[in-house]
Amino acid sequence: MTAQSTIFHIALNTDIEQYQSSGKYQCASLKSEGFIHCCDQNQLSGVVSRFYQNVDDVQLMLLDPDKLSSALIRENTVGGSELFPHVYGVINSEAVRDIVPFGLKSNERLGLNE
Repeated sequence: MTAQSTIFHIALNTDIEQYQSSGKYQCASLKSEGFIHCCDQNQLSGVVSRFYQNVDDVQLMLLDPDKLSSALIRENTVGGSELFPHVYGVINSEAVRDIVPFGLKSNERLGLNE
């Protein structure tokens, strides 16, 4: 698995619990904005520092973009030049490579700035 073939989504624990019971992942942004926010590995640290700096109840979803049943569009919806992967629909279980702890003291999160 290479970083280029994986996109990442930071998910609330409650959304992961719902995914585990239904087999399809969705979150509040899908309803409010029409898509699920994701990022590439090189964008992950910036996303965490801007939006999740003090948020502990999250997990990191590793997704295979080739297995998504919903459309994946790389865009910047706020007018910048950096493109982010957005999933326009639910995330199907076949696209989920892994879900790892991503709380404030998790090894994955602590290793972001190394």
